[in-house]
Amino acid sequence: MNLVIDVGNSLVKLAVFEEGILLHKEVVELSLVLEGINALKEAYSGIKKAIISSVGRLNKETIKEISSYFDVMILDSNLKLPFKNLYKTPRTLGVDRMALVSASVEQFSNNNVLIIDAGTCVTYDFITANNEYLGGAISPGLRMRYKSLNNLTANLPLLESETPKSIIGDSTNSSIHSGVVHGILKEIDGNIEEYNRKYSDLTVILTGGDANFLSKQLKSSIFANSNFLLEGLNYILQFNSNE
Repeated sequence: MNLVIDVGNSLVKLAVFEEGILLHKEVVELSLVLEGINALKEAYSGIKKAIISSVGRLNKETIKEISSYFDVMILDSNLKLPFKNLYKTPRTLGVDRMALVSASVEQFSNNNVLIIDAGTCVTYDFITANNEYLGGAISPGLRMRYKSLNNLTANLPLLESETPKSIIGDSTNSSIHSGVVHGILKEIDGNIEEYNRKYSDLTVILTGGDANFLSKQLKSSIFANSNFLLEGLNYILQFNSNE
């Protein structure tokens, strides 16, 4: 039984896996991560191994305590990955992107796969049917686009994400919604179309915090999976444990 610890800016996702099956998932505040882990340790006594992603936000004392409970693996560029990494700057590749590509290897082996993670940023990651990771793209996420319009102008308001009723905004608010949401949708659909032109039999995965909001509005055929990153982290842990 494995514990996956995915550390964000202020929140931490905790997930328990057994033989590749997700048994439990929860989100806790960063300051309460040890309390959350202790509760899981009591509820799932079979947890033996753990993987920590984005360790820079956890202090050494916290990592040391977690390591006293489990056999802990820390995800970084030195860890063996289940794909051939052709990224020119592999040490700068985000651990979240490593995990997403790893999940695609486990679940869609021998396929050309484009993974789109719609979170704080929108990341695009492409791996070939020959198990070669080529790279992708990074662009501003949905909230970042709304915030930038507010932060970098004098009069535009900060709005919550909302599906536009029309391509034509008839007020400042509806114009912002149209520009932000249609802009990101056209970007994603356009990228998928470009990859489809270059690579046959393309599988597209959409994940991340805004995946559900965006998936219903995209024209392209996709698989939406909110747990894809967690599944990738668990697979990296299994892959290295079997070495």
